[in-house]
Amino acid sequence: MSDAFDGIVGQPKVRDFLRATVASDRTIHAYLFTGPAGSNKTQAAFAFAQAILCPKGPQGPRGGLCGSCDICRKVARRTHPDVVYCAPEGAAGYLVGQVRNLISSVSMAPIQASRKVYIVDRADLLGVQAANAFLKTLEEPPDDVVIVLLARTAESVLPTIVSRCQVVPFRTIPQSEACALVVQNSGASLPEARRALAACDGSIERAVALLGSTDQRSMRKRVLSVLGCLQQADDWDVVGYGRELLGLVKLPDDAAQAKLQEQLDENRDFLSKSAIRQLEERNKRQITAKTTAQMRMLGSISRSWLRDIMVASAGRGDLVVNDDALASIQAVAARGDTARAAAALAAVDRFLQAIPYNVSPETNIDSLLFEIRRCLFAR
Repeated sequence: MSDAFDGIVGQPKVRDFLRATVASDRTIHAYLFTGPAGSNKTQAAFAFAQAILCPKGPQGPRGGLCGSCDICRKVARRTHPDVVYCAPEGAAGYLVGQVRNLISSVSMAPIQASRKVYIVDRADLLGVQAANAFLKTLEEPPDDVVIVLLARTAESVLPTIVSRCQVVPFRTIPQSEACALVVQNSGASLPEARRALAACDGSIERAVALLGSTDQRSMRKRVLSVLGCLQQADDWDVVGYGRELLGLVKLPDDAAQAKLQEQLDENRDFLSKSAIRQLEERNKRQITAKTTAQMRMLGSISRSWLRDIMVASAGRGDLVVNDDALASIQAVAARGDTARAAAALAAVDRFLQAIPYNVSPETNIDSLLFEIRRCLFAR
């Protein structure tokens, strides 16, 4: 029988540890999952949350994951009101006010389940002020709360935070193994897996999701097509391309907003005003998170296209990942100027760095396209 922990691909030791923790009913109040981007920390955190909240308890199948109850299904879809995902809202990390809101939420009773799980991404961006505000809650949360922090390394997190958590290390997954895991979990071919990983900054979970989504596959192809058209594009063309890509970035938001509103309407009659406010705030965060994820994917696709240009310019066309855009890659690579491609890569980095700031997605996308055109094709 499979369970949610099977989705933690490439991390057998973590999977076994979390299963054993739940099966033996030894869950503690705070964990720190550490590992590089693409190591499946987020997927593991949601699987852990599903196991913790499942009403079957540690005596249930595979350590508490029935997988079929309403709670398991909602956590798997990431729509359960008692599993709260947090990401930095400030340009440089978590805002103190954001952490105070989190502390206030932790003190409230669960909405539907018997417990609550908080997943705090990029805990390395908890600055001293924000961390100090969070320490008391992290050290002594309510009995019905489990907090899972995610970070790249334990060393990047403030020692006062690390000392209050059980650290769970995730390994770096080699590229060849990551491709094989994407193939295994999606049924895609090996070249398709490579393209998806490049578009998702190496994340196996997101690559599998991309391959299973018609909208995301279409977005990837259109981004590559737009990049290939920049050489002949005038300013109005670039603005038009920016508007089109903005629509693709925003497309998942409309469906997600309708789905979240439907869930809120279903629960409104029996929820308190404070619980409704919690759900509304969570829904806003989820919509923002989806936009951010799509913007990051746009940046990753652009970066992979530019890297392909660099390797093709160096005479290594066999290393091109986006081989379904080979014509545009070869056309730009024929100019033989890797310095221009490197400058365009720096523009992509600036685009990604601007995402946490309150720069409108439209402005950021337009700037990216104009900068790539200028770097690659200006005379």
